[in-house]
Amino acid sequence: MNRKKIRNWSPLDNAAKIFPPTSDEADPKVFRFSCCLTERVEEPPLQRALAQTLEEFPSFRNVLKRGVFWYYLEENSIRPLVKKEDMPPCSLIYRAASPALFRVTWFEHKISLEVYHVLTDGTGAMQFFKLLLCYYLKERHPEALQGYTPLIDYSASRGEKGRDSFDQYYNRRIKGKNAPDKPAYQLRGPGSPEGRLQVIEGLVPADRLLQAAHRRHATLTVFLTAVLMQAVEGVMRVRDKKKPVTITVPVNLRNFFESQSARNFFSIINVAYSFQGREPDLDEIVQSVGMDFKQRLTQEFLQNRLNALSSLEHNPIARVVPLPVKDFFMKAAYNISERNYTAALSNIGRVDMPAEVQPYISYFDVLTSTKKLQLCICSYQNVLALSFSSAFAGTDVQRLFFQQLTALGIPVEICSNIEGIPPEEAPNP
Repeated sequence: MNRKKIRNWSPLDNAAKIFPPTSDEADPKVFRFSCCLTERVEEPPLQRALAQTLEEFPSFRNVLKRGVFWYYLEENSIRPLVKKEDMPPCSLIYRAASPALFRVTWFEHKISLEVYHVLTDGTGAMQFFKLLLCYYLKERHPEALQGYTPLIDYSASRGEKGRDSFDQYYNRRIKGKNAPDKPAYQLRGPGSPEGRLQVIEGLVPADRLLQAAHRRHATLTVFLTAVLMQAVEGVMRVRDKKKPVTITVPVNLRNFFESQSARNFFSIINVAYSFQGREPDLDEIVQSVGMDFKQRLTQEFLQNRLNALSSLEHNPIARVVPLPVKDFFMKAAYNISERNYTAALSNIGRVDMPAEVQPYISYFDVLTSTKKLQLCICSYQNVLALSFSSAFAGTDVQRLFFQQLTALGIPVEICSNIEGIPPEEAPNP
């Protein structure tokens, strides 16, 4: 008798539930890590490295399924193939005909990992990516790296990697509520040609940027949030200043709750500053932003937010509502929440790699799809990448942002996928 194989499956984590009903060609909810090497990439060793990495992260073989009441992830035996990059960055990944939730591409000196956010967040993806790079470089240089065992400081078991930490830390007994966010100023303008994601990236010395932040007694994230706010103010009309400039910032919840999950485990905070009746003084903005971060980066604030966002899936009535109805209301709620921020800033932080492979790596960068404007940040050794992705044709905010850095004495090396961008829009002292 033939028996159908029973596949392992798991419900989407709380953060992932919003992505299927809100993903589309304009914003496929895809983010991208890239590593620029000191040499050209070769495809065969990269393919072998991917196969080895998937043995350590089997959850990356999961595919997305649509159930009666919820979406879910199902174990699959797919064997994704690496390929030479031939699409714009952060293009749509999930399609019924192509079930993989990530892709690995290469071009010249660069290897990229693109991930549909349903699968994992930046922390989980970075652990996968770092291991992939280590396996690749060992395959690429077997003699130089003879005896080296690719190992990333991530000792979690497979069970820990696959754990839903939102469910683990949901506490219905905690009834606290955070104050609601106010509607924010919205950037406007023509969309990018053919809906293509516009990318402008600046490479800066990490130490010089950190010095500028520390002189103002601020963290790097606080400082760059303030600089971004001031750049946005530069394109606002007087009447626009009735609404605050609000930057949404993802927060890694693993820094507040014990977790080694390789799935999504993040939240967001919205940080606002009103320019109405004020001169845009950077030091004042930094001070205000720092106070907002201090108030919101607390376990109490993040626990309240976790509970509020998780309550729906724990509601017995909501559980039996058919998925199309859930999709409708979740998309509507998402569209309303979009009114509460102007732009986004995500700081992945410093990327550390084993000493054995460091000579082969130049720098890392990170991008994400967006319907608005997003700044993503990461650093490797002393190279810090500031990567803007935008749905707009205009580049005024990005130009003003980098001009502010150069005015502070921080050198910036600009690159972009925008054809014909004039030199004045890419300051490089």
